Amino acid sequence: MTGVGGARVDARRAVGALATCVLLVACGGGKRIASAPPPEVERTDPTGRGAGWRTAATVADRARLRDWRDAWMDALAQIPQREIAADPHLFDPDRALPDPLPPIGTYRCRTIKLGAPGAGASRFIAYGWFSCRIEQPARTGGDGELTFTRLGGSQRPSGTLYRESRADAAPRPRAIFLGSMALGDEQRPMRYGTDANRDLAGVMERIGDRRWRLILPRPRFESLLDIVEIIPME
Repeated sequence: MTGVGGARVDARRAVGALATCVLLVACGGGKRIASAPPPEVERTDPTGRGAGWRTAATVADRARLRDWRDAWMDALAQIPQREIAADPHLFDPDRALPDPLPPIGTYRCRTIKLGAPGAGASRFIAYGWFSCRIEQPARTGGDGELTFTRLGGSQRPSGTLYRESRADAAPRPRAIFLGSMALGDEQRPMRYGTDANRDLAGVMERIGDRRWRLILPRPRFESLLDIVEIIPME
């Protein structure tokens, strides 16, 4: 027969066991504690619905955009001069004309990879042409950001083009791109900020009459800088 004294001892033991369990979970012994997001994907506004691209961008991508010119210079130093001479407007880091956003519609686009982060990799790769699209999401009400989507190929960037506000405006006309890379036979791209290795940050610029480029500095793989050339469908 246990008795009142034994019941009190059992109760104290149960409370002690529960406290130990709580401590183990708090210290990582349990599996229900969600880990904090890694610093490279930490954002002020994870939804991306704040005021402008600076609120939506990850810490790592704000750094990539801040150092865009260094990426250009490092990439250009590795590619043959004949390639630059063949298309000086496309490979001029300082060429940026007014009205940086393409009108809504379907375009032809191709990706050119410049430079390599390590030895043994190709320094200049120009891929073939594919279709891409500039759209106006219905949620913006016709007066907000645009989206850019490449429709074909094994590497398909897709994301949002942010019009720079007057307060954020750089000394050159440009729009900011934040998105992600869809690969292979994936049906849809990951949401921006889900995977740092897929995240893309870049700059959209107009470089000629009905000719634009999307600059992607320091993508995670293969190159130092990607250029997506964009021209109207013929």
